[in-house]
Amino acid sequence: MKLTTFARISAFAALAGTAMPAYAQQTVTWWDFFAGGDGVRMKALIEQFNEEHPDIQIEATTLEWGVPFYTKIRTSAAVGAGPDLMTYHLSRLPLGLDEGVLTPITEADMEAAGLSEDDFFERSINAAKGPDGTLYAVPFDIHSIVLYYNKSYLEGTRFLDDEGNLTGIENLDDFEEAMQAAADNGSETPVTYATGDDGGAYRVFYTLLAQQGGTLISEDGEVLPGDSTEKAIRAVEIMTNWQEQGWQPEQALYEASVALFTSGQSAFQLNGVWEVPTMKDLEADGSLGFEWGAVEVPQLMDTQTTWADSHAWAIPVQGDEEMSAEKREAVMEVVGWMEKNAIQWADAGHIPAYKPVAESAEFEAMEPNATYAELAEDATYDPRSIVAGVASPTYDAALNIISPAVHGYLSPEDAVEQMKVELQNRMQ
Repeated sequence: MKLTTFARISAFAALAGTAMPAYAQQTVTWWDFFAGGDGVRMKALIEQFNEEHPDIQIEATTLEWGVPFYTKIRTSAAVGAGPDLMTYHLSRLPLGLDEGVLTPITEADMEAAGLSEDDFFERSINAAKGPDGTLYAVPFDIHSIVLYYNKSYLEGTRFLDDEGNLTGIENLDDFEEAMQAAADNGSETPVTYATGDDGGAYRVFYTLLAQQGGTLISEDGEVLPGDSTEKAIRAVEIMTNWQEQGWQPEQALYEASVALFTSGQSAFQLNGVWEVPTMKDLEADGSLGFEWGAVEVPQLMDTQTTWADSHAWAIPVQGDEEMSAEKREAVMEVVGWMEKNAIQWADAGHIPAYKPVAESAEFEAMEPNATYAELAEDATYDPRSIVAGVASPTYDAALNIISPAVHGYLSPEDAVEQMKVELQNRMQ
């Protein structure tokens, strides 16, 4: 009997054992919003996973960050045209639950991934849960703003120790003294952040509010409850004073704010950990021109805390369709593998949310990440509200109300009152 071509191939494959790779049994469609250095690192992780898993293949698509991404998630979930797996900001979780676009992550899902909730930093795993404690996402990292510093402007001051590390900033007065010392040493703009952008203004404002123990939006939806109004006014006053003293840039957009630091004009930069690769790359090719470091934002007010968020993995609703058990197991295998290989993602400046990686010797040797890693325990996530999170009304309020106030167009009191009214109206 003459064998068909398919039969001959099958027989050969059986005899060859592992000599021939298996055909892919599951394809996991994936959407993310990573561009730049983050995108390069994520693509490398995807390629490595696909090489190691011939039975599961990731088909990845990168979409535009922010409102476009989350709008596409909402519309695709309604008609069942979304991905099997997506990246998601935990700050957007309340809105995602309100829109009904997220499916629960069960204990069986976590077991399939080889993970447990105890593997993650408490603040990140709590931010991944709904009000009833149901898990809806798996945290991948913790990213926050940190304080970058240019050592050259601090030489001869009390703010560098014998090893050249930042020291002596234990309150707001200390930080303002350090900025003035840097100005005296020739720094044109002692501290830079995106004063004219939503993210930069919001993250600094929210950090100063949180360090006073203030609440932007309470669990029952009240904006700046109790004495949080006074604390918000104080945060705006601090930022306004930095502007009046000439310590920070005027209406700087994000790219310009980064350029002020990388070009050596600013002694300090308040920006996300995601700029660590920028600094390392400039240092490696010899174009930076100064020694630098990065630390957790110091305790300027009453409490040691900093604004933070997490990139996470989530499985979206697919219209009326249920994901098959086999597909879901493959999706969770992807999630588990990514978590266990997160040291490569940490190279982008992030802190792994998965503690076995964050507590590994390899991560503890990674600088400057290890220096600011303690912020994972101190992080303050955005309010659990449908108007909070990245690319949300809270960010809009920072751009349209807080930033103008910092630049003298509104009093801090009027700005905070306008923000309260704006956010409260958005929740109606």
